[in-house]
Amino acid sequence: MVELNSQQLTVVKAAKGDRGTDQSRYQGPQGRIAYGDEKFQINQMGGTVDGYNMYDQSTYASQTASTIARGMRAHNYIWWQNVTTTWQADQVLNYFLPKVQTPKGSIVALDVESGNQNTQAIQHACDRIKQAGYTPMVYGYKNFLINHVDLSYLASREQLWLAEYPDYAVRRYPNYNYFPSYANIGIFQFTSMYVPGGLDGDVDLTGITDNGYKNGNPQRPKTNTPAVDTGKQLHQNTHTYTVKSGDSWWKIATDHHMNMYALAKLNGATIQTTIYPGQVLRVADNGQTANVNNKVQQPITQSSQSTWHDRLGDTWHSEKGTFVANTWLHLRWGARPNSSSIAIIGPGTIIKYDAYSRHGGYVWLRQPREHGQYGYIACRDANTNEAFGTFK
Repeated sequence: MVELNSQQLTVVKAAKGDRGTDQSRYQGPQGRIAYGDEKFQINQMGGTVDGYNMYDQSTYASQTASTIARGMRAHNYIWWQNVTTTWQADQVLNYFLPKVQTPKGSIVALDVESGNQNTQAIQHACDRIKQAGYTPMVYGYKNFLINHVDLSYLASREQLWLAEYPDYAVRRYPNYNYFPSYANIGIFQFTSMYVPGGLDGDVDLTGITDNGYKNGNPQRPKTNTPAVDTGKQLHQNTHTYTVKSGDSWWKIATDHHMNMYALAKLNGATIQTTIYPGQVLRVADNGQTANVNNKVQQPITQSSQSTWHDRLGDTWHSEKGTFVANTWLHLRWGARPNSSSIAIIGPGTIIKYDAYSRHGGYVWLRQPREHGQYGYIACRDANTNEAFGTFK
């Protein structure tokens, strides 16, 4: 994704050390398998090259499900090129945020590595991502970012995902002699040749890739989506298998009563992909063969979130969740500070909601009530992003 930089810098130690990869449609519908000990994978949702027209990655949902199925934490990135106004940023985020297939709290990174860029547009997008309940990051290589945006400003507000490669040799582990030294780096992309043939390799420096998952467990996402549900089910119905000398896709599939093509697809490969002794694959549990064979071949449905405008012109996004207040708040009959109050709720009060809207300086939640009525509560300051409680 980025160019080389030959400057050698002081060795640093990763605070977390989990390794992972980032992938796009070039790695296929299930993504590409690597060594089997990766802990996270960041998948491309799509992006924009002109700041006006958006494109989707057809592999995004299936790669997300496959990431979870193989026991890794799934995250997201959006190609961000020629987005130079906050209005453009809003259009891009309005398009992609409803399509996120990873849990709330997970990473939505902006891939800022080419084209015209604008610091305020990027920060506005990061604020929108945060307001939607996800973790924003800014990706790029340091030289480009320094020359095109106020990187110091962005780093003071968001964790960075920076890249620098010592060479194009196959590299499984980071070489910290080549490190894009800067403030607030959360992820270091240390190679584009993580495996033979090419794949971006990353290391988590701060534990940020745990976000969205309870105790960093990919089987315990904070919220669920169609892709997450599929991935969890596949993970629960499979177990790991270490490739032995003399193994082939056919032999492993036969030994585990699986369809050979489904086995390869489950592991982000085709039957033409070479496998090696010591490589870790996932195979179906006894009695789960038919379920796994069928599930891995089924398409992933689009995330069910929808968007609409109410009679006051406010934009609402469908989303089910639980909000727990940490202070005293008004539950109102309308999503306005001057709307009639239903009740004043105290710290610890639980509100089940089915939609949210950002307007009038607040992020509002909609609470379904009896007889088709709704209550509304401000859960966050839209300007400072201060939350008035926690989300489950």
